[in-house]
Amino acid sequence: MKKKGLGFYLKIYCKILAQDLKSKMSYRADFIISTIGMIFTNIAGFASFWILFRNFSSINGWGYYEILFLYGFSLVSLTPVQCFFDNNWSLRTYVYSGDFIKYCFRPINLFFYFQSEVFDIKGLGQLAFGIGTLIYSWVKLGLGFTPLMLLKMIVFLITASLVMIALQNAAAATCFWIHNSFYVLDLVTRFKDYAKYPVTIFSPVFRFIFTFVMPIAFIAYYPSLVILRPDEVPLLSWLSPLFGCLFFWLSYKFWMRGAVKYSGTGS
Repeated sequence: MKKKGLGFYLKIYCKILAQDLKSKMSYRADFIISTIGMIFTNIAGFASFWILFRNFSSINGWGYYEILFLYGFSLVSLTPVQCFFDNNWSLRTYVYSGDFIKYCFRPINLFFYFQSEVFDIKGLGQLAFGIGTLIYSWVKLGLGFTPLMLLKMIVFLITASLVMIALQNAAAATCFWIHNSFYVLDLVTRFKDYAKYPVTIFSPVFRFIFTFVMPIAFIAYYPSLVILRPDEVPLLSWLSPLFGCLFFWLSYKFWMRGAVKYSGTGS
């Protein structure tokens, strides 16, 4: 069988996306309400920082606008997992019911086929809010702007998003082996709330956990330092694109191993 290239999958994805958006827009009230809910959730996070810094001028050397920058960075980097990989939440349902078998008989990549079925358009509201927060804090911090800085920002945002995608892929794929996999996925998702804080405010134990065990520090803290504090960038910041790509590849292999086991055993 001839190997299918990127152009083929892009064409297929556009067709699937168009159908998914059509079905969602047929329920416009639900779309509007859920989008507004997403925006207000992010505003609540913004407000919590404002309330916090009315009582403290800084937190372990981090000022208000620096924390806002991390918050905006985390929102943008988390958008891809919200928009493109939301179907991971349904994986366990398909596996337990047996309906997942339908994905195993298509002549395309199984992982792509499953993930492409759902596009969570609410994530675009999160993306807009995150970009707005980034721009606002960027201006307030007087970081300046050059094409190189923009390129760095795009590269590090994309690779940072791969970390959360990898964590969710791996957590969702545990359903191929354990029954109560929801709690694994829910736990991993809850950890992402700590990504908006600098890892240095935590104790040494949690710094180690958030860097090497549950690496949420690579979602915002380490990659954002390249822009936010260019004079004191640690090695882990420069390595974050490599780690992001590596984590995603490992999670993909883990997900596919479970999927192949499922199709092979008919479990």
